[in-house]
Amino acid sequence: MLHRTKKKADENAGKWIGVGGKFEEGESPEECMLREVYEETGLKLNSWRFRGIVTFSYSTWETEYMHLFTADSFSGEMRDCDEGELKWINKSEVLNLPIWEGDRVFLKLLETNRPFFSLKLRYDDNGNLKKVILDGNNFEF
Repeated sequence: MLHRTKKKADENAGKWIGVGGKFEEGESPEECMLREVYEETGLKLNSWRFRGIVTFSYSTWETEYMHLFTADSFSGEMRDCDEGELKWINKSEVLNLPIWEGDRVFLKLLETNRPFFSLKLRYDDNGNLKKVILDGNNFEF
């Protein structure tokens, strides 16, 4: 997990998040994921699984899409990240960290090994989770 503590003007400041970032021109989701993981951690993923797509919707900001992957094999040495502190966190402890409420939803879906899913998370302007839609249906969170 990445504890966002170093980046200036960071909407994720103080939160723990997974590693990742934005697409470069022409990249597939897998190419982007592999590049971002290596750039932020120094690790090369050897085995991964595409688990879902998350749509982040806000009233005044642009909609964002996240392609969600998990990995079970890597090589290399973890290095410092210029966006914050990288740390291995036991899965049983992740939900106790300061994370976005919507992240709790998709982390629980990953934990239950749910098949590929589409998740929409609607936030208000204060960062409060207001609505969750899972595979096109309202979802209680």
